[in-house]
Amino acid sequence: MRKLLQFGLLSTLAALTAWADLQVQFPPDGPLSPVSVDASGSRVSSMGGALVLDVKAALILKNTSTQRLRAVALLVAAEELTAGGKASVTVPSLDVGPGETFPLRIDLRLLRPRAGMNAPVRVMLDGVLFDSLAFYGPNKLNSRRAMLAWELEARRDRKYFLDALRRNPDALRQEMVASLTRQDTDARLDVQLSRGRSAVAGAQTMQVAALRVPDSPVEIISGSAEVGERELRHPRLEIANRSSKPIRHLDIAWVVRDAAGREFRGGATPSTVALPAGEKRAVEELLSMRFPMELGGVSSYVSTVEYEDGTVWVPARRVRGASPEEQRLAEIYRRKGLDALIVELKKFQ
Repeated sequence: MRKLLQFGLLSTLAALTAWADLQVQFPPDGPLSPVSVDASGSRVSSMGGALVLDVKAALILKNTSTQRLRAVALLVAAEELTAGGKASVTVPSLDVGPGETFPLRIDLRLLRPRAGMNAPVRVMLDGVLFDSLAFYGPNKLNSRRAMLAWELEARRDRKYFLDALRRNPDALRQEMVASLTRQDTDARLDVQLSRGRSAVAGAQTMQVAALRVPDSPVEIISGSAEVGERELRHPRLEIANRSSKPIRHLDIAWVVRDAAGREFRGGATPSTVALPAGEKRAVEELLSMRFPMELGGVSSYVSTVEYEDGTVWVPARRVRGASPEEQRLAEIYRRKGLDALIVELKKFQ
């Protein structure tokens, strides 16, 4: 490994790999600094006229701020102007105090033109969320919204399990067993998402059912999408803002059914909107979602809302699936038992 010392806008720690330099570039006055970088597992291969970079790196990062960290988002770029040339790594559910270090792993595949074979792969900070919900970073990936939603979900879920603990430890145990059972039986699909208009012969229009979320500020009134060849294309939803504040962004979660009626989570798609308080509008997304089976039905619901003032709404409990924090807490219970889970929850009281 070699260090590159820069005394300008960036402080850089570089690790020489078999194929290129991996440079961790963070602002010198920012809340994070790299302690060590190991990218020895990274490899390069050829695909047509491009290089395929399998970036595998283990980083140790230090919190150099005076606040506790709750989430971190990084931008990893081999070539920012090339399709497939950049990706992101986001780590929610952190609890890192001032001066403490924590590990972060990168496991990505990037593309690069052959002409840039010897250029470094750069790891840059997109954002950090603190326990005060303050945010630091350029936010090029809109990571603030996602990390804030995850943190609000985490606080909601910790409160839910702490309330169970206050009833009695056995109530908490029952909640954890139920959570693990749901996670083990939860069916989530790998969905290929692409943007842009597309057309397939024989596509049919399918109605999109709206799943009710009692406390949601956005109501899905009706919806439809084109369905054909295991794809859902160009979904169009009629939505209404039931809140008293204008909305600028929402995430739409998808639930699909196969021919046998079995339900699967299909992930969520972001939608930038300009929806004043109390108004309705149609939202049409030029995207395609490809599933590993024929679709027998489609449902949707609003999973996250960002208001114009930057505040974020999340449901009282997740409609489908478990949040990253619930998964983390359930894993503590699975691996270490109830006493370790109780210690972890009480850290946040």
